[in-house]
Amino acid sequence: MSIPVWALWLILAGVCFFIEIVSITFFMFWPGIGAILAAFCAMLGFKFPVQVIVFALSTTLMIIFMKPLVKKLFKTNDNDFLTNKSIIGKNGIVTVEIDNLKSSGQVKIGGELWSAKSSDDSVIEKGATVIIEDIESIKLKVKKI
Repeated sequence: MSIPVWALWLILAGVCFFIEIVSITFFMFWPGIGAILAAFCAMLGFKFPVQVIVFALSTTLMIIFMKPLVKKLFKTNDNDFLTNKSIIGKNGIVTVEIDNLKSSGQVKIGGELWSAKSSDDSVIEKGATVIIEDIESIKLKVKKI
C-alpha cells in the first residue's frame, strides 16, 4: 500500500505550517500554501512535474507579492515596546512599590504594566512618578522624578 501523492503534499504543508508556528517568521507559510495547491493538482490528476511547477511557482509568487503585503499589515510601530526601546525617557506611575531587595515593583506606562526595578537601588513608593532609564530583558530600570 502506497501513500497517494496528494497526501504527501499535505504532509509537506503540515510540516511547513508547524515550522511557521514554531518560528513565527511568516516565511514557511507560503510554501505550505504552495503544497496545498500542489495537493489539489494531484487530486485533479495532474502529473508530478506539473505539481512541482505549481508548488514552486505559487510559493515564489506568494513570497514576492504577499510577504510585503503581510509585513505592511502587521508592521510594528514605535509603540511596540517589545521590539524597540521607544519608552526610554518616558514617565510612568508606580503601581507596586519598587524594592530591588525584595525583587518587587511594577510601573504603568500608557496602559501597559511592566515589572520594574530601581536604577539606584532606592525603594520607590506606590503612586510615585518615575522616568524609564533602560530596559533589561522584560524589566524596566526606573528612577524617581
